Amino acid sequence: MKKVVYPGSFDPITNGHLDVIERAAKIFDEVVVAVIRNPEKQAQFPLADRLEMLKQSTGRMKNVYIDSFDGLLVDFVEQQKAGGVVRGLRAVSDFDYEFQMAITNRRMAPDVETIFLMTDYHFSYLSSSLVKQIAKLGGDITSLVPAPVAKYLTSKGVK
Repeated sequence: MKKVVYPGSFDPITNGHLDVIERAAKIFDEVVVAVIRNPEKQAQFPLADRLEMLKQSTGRMKNVYIDSFDGLLVDFVEQQKAGGVVRGLRAVSDFDYEFQMAITNRRMAPDVETIFLMTDYHFSYLSSSLVKQIAKLGGDITSLVPAPVAKYLTSKGVK
């Protein structure tokens, strides 16, 4: 069985993230979407809410599981008995950072592979930061995020 971890802050999940999750779910037997609990990074949305938005957005995918972790990603991957990490790339600028992370992870855990998936070109510009900014300014985000996320943001007063 081939199991991978797709880590991120998902603050909030976007359609770009969902695109990567859907495509990874077609390739691998199991995909664990893992939200990092990073006390040094101030998330706009509480961890429990981000986990719930992910569960609602991926609920129809039978081989996708939602979890959270803190500490080193490679430790979590090994704890999950996963063979690798999926990372989404939007543009060449993402590759520089992701390449450094992949090499560092490989040094710490040589058996953990990193698999890069390019997001669909429709989402190559999209980021959680951009979604939050558009929502705060009252813009329409319905084409940028899964429906449960748009509903959540509206219910929290972030349009």
